[in-house]
This record gives sequence, C-alpha cells and structure tokens, in this order.
Amino acid sequence: MKTLLKAGVASACLLTATQAFAQDYDFAAMDDTQKAAFGEAVRDYLLENPQVIMEAVSKLEEMEADQQVEVDQHLVDQHAEALFNDGYSWVGGNPDGDFTIVEFMDYRCGYCRKAQPEVAELLEKDGNIRLIVKEFPILGEASVVSSRFAVATQIAAGDEAYGQVHDALMALEGNPGEAQLKRVAETLGLDYAAIEAEMDSEEVTRRITETRALAQAMQISGTPSFVFGNEMVRGYAPLAAMEQIVEQGRAAN
Repeated sequence: MKTLLKAGVASACLLTATQAFAQDYDFAAMDDTQKAAFGEAVRDYLLENPQVIMEAVSKLEEMEADQQVEVDQHLVDQHAEALFNDGYSWVGGNPDGDFTIVEFMDYRCGYCRKAQPEVAELLEKDGNIRLIVKEFPILGEASVVSSRFAVATQIAAGDEAYGQVHDALMALEGNPGEAQLKRVAETLGLDYAAIEAEMDSEEVTRRITETRALAQAMQISGTPSFVFGNEMVRGYAPLAAMEQIVEQGRAAN
C-alpha cells in the first residue's frame, strides 16, 4: 500500500515538475516531434537522476506536514474553550500546572492502554503538567459502557473516584459487563448502585455527545489523540517523545 501511495505521489511530483519545466518553453507551440523529444529528455534525466523524484516526494510530504500543523493549531485555538475548560472533563496531574495536555481516549483501545503508564510517568516526573481526559468511546458498545460507567462515577462519587475507576477500566480484561463493573466499584469501595443509577442519565449522555462533537470538529477520528499545549499529536507517542514535545511547547511560550 505504501509503495502504491509513494508511486502515486511520485507521479504527481513528476507531472508537476514537468509542467513547471515546460513553463520555460512554449509547449503549445511545439509540434508532436518536439513534444516527444521534450518528454524523452525529461524521462532520460529522471532515469539518470532518480533521487530527484524522491527529493520531490520528501519535499511534498514536508510541505503537507507543515500545512497540517498550521491547520491543527488553528483548530486548537478555535476550540480552546471546549478543550481546556468544558466544566466536566476530569483534570489530573497538577491542576495548576503551567502546561496542559488533553487526551481523547477509549478504554478498549490498545494504544490508549499502552500510553496510560507513560502519561502517568510523565506527570509524576514533571510535576507541573495539567492533564485533561476526554471520554471518546469509538470502538463499539463495550467502549460506550465503559465510558458511561466512568462518567457516572465522576458524577455520583467525584473526581478522585473517577481517577481510580479510569485506571481500573484501562486494566480491565474482557467486556465490561454488570458483574465486572460491580466488582470494580466494590474493590474501590464505591457505591455501585449509585453509579449504575447514573449511567443512563441525560447528563452522562450530554458529556459524551459533546466530546464526540468536539472530536469531530477537531478532525479527530482515532484514539489516543492528544493536544500538547497547542500542538496536536494524532496517535500514540512514547514517553521520550512526549517529554520532548512538552519541552518544545514550553520553550515556544
């Protein structure tokens, strides 16, 4: 697939380069013989210097990446209030930290589970990062049930209980059925009946629905997805990469 994609990009670059080169000539005034000779000259040059195509591909990818960064920063600015101050998303780490990370996550997402201990280590090592968790269940009914249980816990039992349940759900094996969720609550000393009564409430639905709408507006379609300051990171990033992003984000401010 990547080979076909690169071939397509290379073809586009070749066409663009040929067109740009042809602008120095009156291509329309050429007869068929001259056009054929011109095309053959371009072909021979590229065959003798194939690195030119890859240089063009690399340059195009670099330009597209730069454009995406600009688009992402605009999206963050445009939706800053919903991202950083929605009034309900759980806040962890240092609530008064000088740097904010927003994470869109799904409890059934393998990379979210992989990222969780690394995010926790980042918060512990740094000590000055504010983490905002966005419940974004996109991987089926089990994801939705897990998120509804977590949000219901926050409403029924508070932020500290939510943090505990969040960690427990990340580690939960199998589907989150009633027995499993009840065991999670009881293990943590929480009132399962109170949480269960809240799970289908309009408030739980509102919070998850609003987060879905925000993700759509932010062009986020997968988990985990992060906002580091005003920089978006779409997908898993290892601890070392996150540390570097935070350092660069602070330096930029």
